[in-house]
Amino acid sequence: MISNVPKSVTYEQGHLIFLDQTKLPNEVVFEEQTSVEQVWHSIKMLKIRGAPAIGVAGAYGLSLGARNLLKKNPQISPENFTRELEKIADYLDSSRPTAVNLKWALKRMLSSLHAHPAKNAKDICNFLEQEAILIHEEDKKLCKKIGENGLPLIKNGMGILTHCNAGALAVSELGTALAPIYLAHDKGIKVKVYSDETRPLLQGSRLTSWELMQAGVDVTLITDNMAAHIMSQGLINMVIVGADRVAANGDVANKIGTHGVAILAKHFGIPFYVACPFSTIDLKTATGKDIEIEERGAEEVCHFGERRTAPEKVKVRNPAFDVTPHALVTGLITEMGLFPNPYAEKIKQLYLK
Repeated sequence: MISNVPKSVTYEQGHLIFLDQTKLPNEVVFEEQTSVEQVWHSIKMLKIRGAPAIGVAGAYGLSLGARNLLKKNPQISPENFTRELEKIADYLDSSRPTAVNLKWALKRMLSSLHAHPAKNAKDICNFLEQEAILIHEEDKKLCKKIGENGLPLIKNGMGILTHCNAGALAVSELGTALAPIYLAHDKGIKVKVYSDETRPLLQGSRLTSWELMQAGVDVTLITDNMAAHIMSQGLINMVIVGADRVAANGDVANKIGTHGVAILAKHFGIPFYVACPFSTIDLKTATGKDIEIEERGAEEVCHFGERRTAPEKVKVRNPAFDVTPHALVTGLITEMGLFPNPYAEKIKQLYLK
């Protein structure tokens, strides 16, 4: 059952705890977050990762920052307190630029605060805490809804390929891309999941294969460059991936390598679906070309685990994400429904409601 998979974020009686995903699958380590700087570092270093999860983490991080700020300056005015919180939100948002959920959550926290002016800083702290909890609870519900909307696509005996980790570890519960798979598993629908290793940080190997095994789902791990061969054997009937941002025209930013998988799926006539919360859709970003792609350190590419596998001083590129053109996407699976391509106009209409 999915209940066997540890939660990526927990919040109990004022204690914010992240599952350190850099330790998986060899160790299950939980780390309490006690400062905004620690939350920033946890997001930056991928201790907490997955677009929805870092949105939740950012919301709680802002709440934590408010509490710590109040402890340092109990007499601060609501006006000055709010200005300081805006700085904290900007700081948290700087941790990772590509996934829109972090910015969305922080913006929602501040917008809600401005819409409900408080008499003092303590009231502001209480309000932000409740808003963060609400964002967390909403994420749990929408993940289940994504699963329900994607479930009809899954048939008994299917082979399903996924890339990176868009499961329970990337969200509050169930996942996005894996949510329909988990619901199918609970209903006794037999599927075989193929998990791309996902170089260079191995999220498919370390995280997706691990959590699916914890839940009792049939999973086979393959390296990224095996996907074409496995598809050519007729073993893949559908691809489901997550997303870190969807542009207004429907282009999808996701973990590096997703674009290649989409091209392969198109070549072999395999449906390619993207599962994501509606908040991942960013109408302010016109096309995928406008999405800032995070570049990470060379050491991630030059090492496999702790062993160096590249020459010293070799030039390295390490984009963490790529953009899949909307023409390669069969459809979007969100909590608002399943949108077959073309879906750009439909999501604009829903946003305007």
